Amino acid sequence: MKKILVALSSCLLILACTDDFVDVDAFDENSEDFFNSEEDYQEALIGAYDLLQSTYINVMLGEIASDNTLAGGESATDTPGIQEIDDMIHTPVNQQLRDIWSWMFAGVNRANYVLEFRDKTDFPGREVVIAEATFLRAYYYFELVKWFGDVPLAVDQRLLFGDDQEIDRTPRAEVYAQIEQDLIFAADNLPVVQQQTGRVTEGAAKALLGKVYLFQDKFQEAANVLEEVINSGTYNLLTDYSTMFENDNENNIESVFEVQYTDEEGAGFDCLQCSEGNIAVGFNGIRNYSGPLFESGFSFNVPTQEAFDAFEDGDIRRDVAILDIEAWAAANPDVSFVEGFEHTGYYNRKYIARQGDLNTGDANLTNPNNYRAIRFADVLLMAAEALNRGNLGDITAQQYLNRVRNRAGLGNITVTGSALTDAIYQERRVELVGEGHRFFDLVRTGRAASEIDGFQTGKHELFPIPSIEIELAGDRWPQNPGY
Repeated sequence: MKKILVALSSCLLILACTDDFVDVDAFDENSEDFFNSEEDYQEALIGAYDLLQSTYINVMLGEIASDNTLAGGESATDTPGIQEIDDMIHTPVNQQLRDIWSWMFAGVNRANYVLEFRDKTDFPGREVVIAEATFLRAYYYFELVKWFGDVPLAVDQRLLFGDDQEIDRTPRAEVYAQIEQDLIFAADNLPVVQQQTGRVTEGAAKALLGKVYLFQDKFQEAANVLEEVINSGTYNLLTDYSTMFENDNENNIESVFEVQYTDEEGAGFDCLQCSEGNIAVGFNGIRNYSGPLFESGFSFNVPTQEAFDAFEDGDIRRDVAILDIEAWAAANPDVSFVEGFEHTGYYNRKYIARQGDLNTGDANLTNPNNYRAIRFADVLLMAAEALNRGNLGDITAQQYLNRVRNRAGLGNITVTGSALTDAIYQERRVELVGEGHRFFDLVRTGRAASEIDGFQTGKHELFPIPSIEIELAGDRWPQNPGY
């Protein structure tokens, strides 16, 4: 998949650096002369995959908005939009939120471009191409719903310039219904294993469907589909957790779905979504670092003391997930670094640059380390939560939870009921720290106000629609509450 992602020009189809969630110049391609061969469909599908790489900002902010990390950076004015989200003072004028809105809708449009012409040309394997595009539309819409709630819904048609003045924000429940429908279709038509690593599979569609159900408290449905993934025999926990996030151990047996990155130059800081590398790795890195193993970065997304202390004694995951830079420097006398803004002494070790990463051009834009979007450990913990919170079977929930704990070198949990719920929540925090899930876990389980400083109930469950989008819609769209 890494090879095919760079086979497509970054300006294909839709959105290089556009101002609106629909693109003015994106549709000059004459569709009558396109989608006439399998190659055309595959090129358009690669374009739909390509926007996954821009979700690096979703992952970073999913941590920074939570109690897991602080914004960091060079100073209090370094990338103001990130600083505002960290402090829960963000407004509808926020570049990073506008990026998420625009980039995720670019992904929707690219997927819909394929689906709009799904029946134009037949070829062997066409149903798999259509299923992949359908999964991707669901993936991008799920991100949009998580961040913004009600969003304009388009099915099998592109959102063209001017449509924002006619289309309304669709109620979140209806968007969720479409996401579910898309993922069921995708699961029914995708193979268990793809010939090309990185393409979505049946297991990825079912795992994401289970997550979508869980976000709606549909516990029975979530448990059913997640247990299908667990019992499929396709995935397992990686035996050696310490290698989980290393660049040479991507797409392993624990990986249900990964966002593929390469070391291709792509574009510069004026078009971050055009980059083929994992930009979060550069953002997360140690500021002005010199020493063994790691490389320098911009010291954003720094873990808090509370997140570090959340690990139990003997948990082997802590030092894999979080780098204690002071301890590292004490053990390695040749280490030097500069403390950034909001320095905590910790870094997100899962996604900081290592020496030996193959980079071309600006290393901060071209790190090839994949984002592990859905891991089997996450599937086990989601299934445990669905079973427990849905009163569907605490014993099986314990078994799933303890598989994750045992891999971490920890003993079994034997509690039931609400105590088991708390144990599952705690396990999700330490297992998935640094991976962008924490804020949304806190919101969907009603714990955000008690855990996140500055969080206002009734407001911060959602982020504001970018003000420019409301203006372009002719002020027809209501803003999210509190903004």
